[in-house]
Amino acid sequence: MYPESPLMPPFAETILVVFTLIAIGYGAAALRVLKPETGDGLSDFVFTIAVPLLLFRIIATASFDHGAPWAVWAAYFTSVLVTWVSAHLIIRAGFGRDARSGVVAGVTAGFSNLVLLGLPFITGVYGEDGLAILSQIVTIHLPIMMAASVILFEWALKRDGAGTGGKSMMALLTGFLRQLFSNPLIVGILCGFIVRMSGLEIPRVADRVIGSLGGVAGPVALFAMGVSLRGYGIRGQVPQALSLVTLKLMLMPAVALGMALVLGLPELQAKVVVAAASLPAGVNSWLIASRLGTGQRLASSSMTLGTALAAATTGLWLLIAEAVL
Repeated sequence: MYPESPLMPPFAETILVVFTLIAIGYGAAALRVLKPETGDGLSDFVFTIAVPLLLFRIIATASFDHGAPWAVWAAYFTSVLVTWVSAHLIIRAGFGRDARSGVVAGVTAGFSNLVLLGLPFITGVYGEDGLAILSQIVTIHLPIMMAASVILFEWALKRDGAGTGGKSMMALLTGFLRQLFSNPLIVGILCGFIVRMSGLEIPRVADRVIGSLGGVAGPVALFAMGVSLRGYGIRGQVPQALSLVTLKLMLMPAVALGMALVLGLPELQAKVVVAAASLPAGVNSWLIASRLGTGQRLASSSMTLGTALAAATTGLWLLIAEAVL
């Protein structure tokens, strides 16, 4: 156990460690210490093996002593809704973009990086109890954000006069469900629920194997995230990207904090909600933009700028939460 520095708040060291690991990954990619395919392999390992196993173990074995997650979901997803709508309106009215770009702007501003960045960050700041609370958000975060993106993009296509590409609602629903249930994160979460509801115990050897692989998810995810950021980078549309980053890093946690106070969330739950809302957008915003076929440069620039600025703004929101809650 390392002694805490009297010159900085307890969570400052975690912030430094987390963003230093990201910076090391970025530097390794920039200096070509690693081959590009190595970074891709690390990301694949994190997304398909390490993080799904970590989520499986959390859902299957964690002690959720904080009650039903309804209030946590209400606080967090209200902040998502307010930020998404604000981003959509700013990109459309302020920058004159079409409705499809508005959808990409909304998902970019409202989609926190809860997995690659959130899991190790929340664990470092709030420990296993904080991780259990975050996992309650993660279980429904990806399905809700994916579904909202698909539905709103179809609405945007009609509004922009681009049609629906010949796809029926049944085809869209089938495609969405296929993507959802083939996602390794969702598979890990569902398997965790099955084990938890069955009352079965994970065999000791299996638990140690799962724990070993899941245990490296945090540092490897952060390193892989840095490598990925080098690949995406700032691709233009900086004024638009900065407007989305401002909403993501300032408006969203402010709304989350307000909702936490209104709903009377217990202190730890409230702090986790604010911390989760303060995180920058992750690669999923770019992946959704690519799937929708528009806004990739905007999502890439927003993700890169937001991650760099979040090293300061996330600490600010943790300080505010400590003072208010």
